[in-house]
Amino acid sequence: MSALGVEIGQDIGVLVVEDEPVAAEAHRTYVERVPGFVVRAVVLDGASAIRQLGDPSSAVDLVLLDMYLPDLHGLDVVRAMRTAGHRADVIAVTSARDLEVVRAAVSLGIVQYLLKPFTFSALRDRLERYAAYRQQLAGDVASGQHEVDRAMATLRGNDSSSLPKGMSPQSLDAVVAVLRPSIESLSATEVAAMLGASRVTARRYLEYLADSALVVRRSRYGGTGRPEVEYRWVGGG
Repeated sequence: MSALGVEIGQDIGVLVVEDEPVAAEAHRTYVERVPGFVVRAVVLDGASAIRQLGDPSSAVDLVLLDMYLPDLHGLDVVRAMRTAGHRADVIAVTSARDLEVVRAAVSLGIVQYLLKPFTFSALRDRLERYAAYRQQLAGDVASGQHEVDRAMATLRGNDSSSLPKGMSPQSLDAVVAVLRPSIESLSATEVAAMLGASRVTARRYLEYLADSALVVRRSRYGGTGRPEVEYRWVGGG
């Protein structure tokens, strides 16, 4: 271990904190697809995260943290971590778009902020940049300002869109705004009618959300003909 606390050549241990079980399992699967990372545990609330981090055998280097948990806000989890002296880095993985939350996250040292919904490639990019950042900090002393600047630039990377080609953040937000507050599951036809969009367009965004584990699909039976697919938001915060 270097003087900066970075293990060289060791897997990076990850704690996934996400209150929605479907999304939590998706995040676990995503992380385990990236070489050099291993999921130590998956927990569904803030208190469990704090307990896990307090376990000396947990070996957690990085926390993938949802902001809106059922018992604690994610920022309070980070504050409790730091008060207890835990040095694990944090990547916020959340739907929280409140800029006050973003500012507070930066002030608490959260190293990345990834908005839901996101693709596997978007998370992989953050994780790979984080691994490169850790590797660049593996020495004892920086040779100069350029080395520090390079490490920080690696962590930040380019702010490129994580959406597939042809999809816009504005349209995705509109679909989420319709689906998220709905008590009932909605079909692509119903979402399209509410947005004034085509069924094909609505279905593409709904399928993207389903592939991101923020929406669950199920078949709706009734009437004649083939069953219709309906979608229900499960993404949490």
